Amino acid sequence: MKLNIVPARTGALWVKLGIKTFFKQPLALAGLFFIFMATMTVASLVPVIGFVLAMTLLPAATLGLMAGTREATQGRFPMPAILVAAFRAGKQEAGAMLTLGALYAVGFLVAMGASWLVDGGDFARVYLGGNSPTREMMMESDFQAAMWVFISLHLPLSLLFWHAPALVHWHGLPPVKSLFFSLVACFRNFWAFVIFGLMWMGVLVLMVLAVTLVASLLGSPGLAGDLLFPVLMLMASMFFTSLYFTFRDSFEAPPEEEVS
Repeated sequence: MKLNIVPARTGALWVKLGIKTFFKQPLALAGLFFIFMATMTVASLVPVIGFVLAMTLLPAATLGLMAGTREATQGRFPMPAILVAAFRAGKQEAGAMLTLGALYAVGFLVAMGASWLVDGGDFARVYLGGNSPTREMMMESDFQAAMWVFISLHLPLSLLFWHAPALVHWHGLPPVKSLFFSLVACFRNFWAFVIFGLMWMGVLVLMVLAVTLVASLLGSPGLAGDLLFPVLMLMASMFFTSLYFTFRDSFEAPPEEEVS
């Protein structure tokens, strides 16, 4: 396995490829994303262990979305079964993916627990959907401090796991080694990932403005709220589609992905 260094402009290409690939198979890729979201939601509803269960399944489910994108790039229609690709690849990979999931769950709980210590859990309850945020709450210094504590801990956690599921699945790396190489790849292509993030933020702002403008032109401001959720879900699906390309270009292709 070889790590690649890509130009900063590649970050914009990843966004473009994610959007372009999504529109090649919009029904399939949007469907996979909604199944992914439904699975995470149902898992989180399991009494007592629901949230931990959802976090444990997240790396495997994310790998499934990446595998679905790969199918789309090769002109195939990704079926829902692709979401459990990690568990269909044998006991060894399934165990490695569950280990990754357990490590992610621990890391997430540590980040959320640290924020809880700052403001008594107000931010955690809002983030996890237990409370609705109010303007007064969001303006409190403790709430803002808790938010930044969580972000500062969750960002390196995200980089550790960014490529890890794909490295386990396509390169056969053990969990800890996959985390190490994921982090190294993200830092080696730091500016490409900065451009990638800024581009998606720009796309998000443009889409929100477009929806608001359309609702205003139609004389129905309330329509913006109705349209915004499905539009944001489709954007999230495109974002997850683009993740595959960040992995593909950051590492030498495994044998089954080489193109003659």
